[in-house]
Amino acid sequence: MMLMPAARIRLFTNRFSSLLPPSPSSFPFSLSFRNSTSHSPSPTTVSATKTPKISVSDAAKFARTILFIPPGITPEEVTETMILTGSNIVLGPYAGDAKVKEVQFIGSSVRPKDCPKDDRPEFAMLGRSNVGKSSLINSLVRKKEVALTSKKPGKTQLINHFLVNRSWYLVDLPGYGFANAPESARMDWSSFTKGYFLNRESLVSVLLLVDASVPPQKIDLDCANWLGRNNIPMTIVFTKCDKTKNSKGKRPDENIKSFQELIQENYKIHPPWIMTSSVTGLGRDELLLHMSQLRNYWDN
Repeated sequence: MMLMPAARIRLFTNRFSSLLPPSPSSFPFSLSFRNSTSHSPSPTTVSATKTPKISVSDAAKFARTILFIPPGITPEEVTETMILTGSNIVLGPYAGDAKVKEVQFIGSSVRPKDCPKDDRPEFAMLGRSNVGKSSLINSLVRKKEVALTSKKPGKTQLINHFLVNRSWYLVDLPGYGFANAPESARMDWSSFTKGYFLNRESLVSVLLLVDASVPPQKIDLDCANWLGRNNIPMTIVFTKCDKTKNSKGKRPDENIKSFQELIQENYKIHPPWIMTSSVTGLGRDELLLHMSQLRNYWDN
């Protein structure tokens, strides 16, 4: 049995449990989705609405169960202005410089053991083959074609490392689902990627990308549950939040709420989540701030 690095153990707060959390109706705030189709540049814009007559214990209970509380802060210290827009993520004292000044493609690895050997912290992006992973990477670093975007889902079949600011890695992992890849490659995906998660000591967190323009998919929920069972820190990144409701589908905010309700069946404490759009830039700055506080705590 492999022992997790101490830093990963400290960061892992999304404890996997079969116990349902308390009913959301008992909490003093209700998270708002009003910014789901437009980007707000302020990382600390209030994203929750308060109801009157809140006790300190109720507020702390809400913070502890529904919000992601980063290292260095207690639930009792959380205020509304500390919640990042379009997310359940609280901004804590470890948040720092989140600007992307330079990015360099380091290389592609066929096997996890071939990945870079240094101990720089890294964030791994994972999601279904058409979730918009390459577009989000390009949006985060603000450089076109850093990660190739293909019209054929599942083109990425390697572990791709991008070095950001010469200090941390953004890792592009193969997409799962209906990847347009040879049968042998599809069959090997599970052991290929799981080996990376279980053995990569420099992994700070997985960014699990979920398409908010479609209803919850079982394969995404299965992936989230597997990460939880294996104590691998995860942030759910909802993509395509700029999409509007069509005649047959639901709005992104409706799909996100449905996904969260299903997640509650296995997570006693909500994993951190954030809404993004590579088209409008929604959530870009907030996601980078969230990554900075995890990264800085890791380095501490």
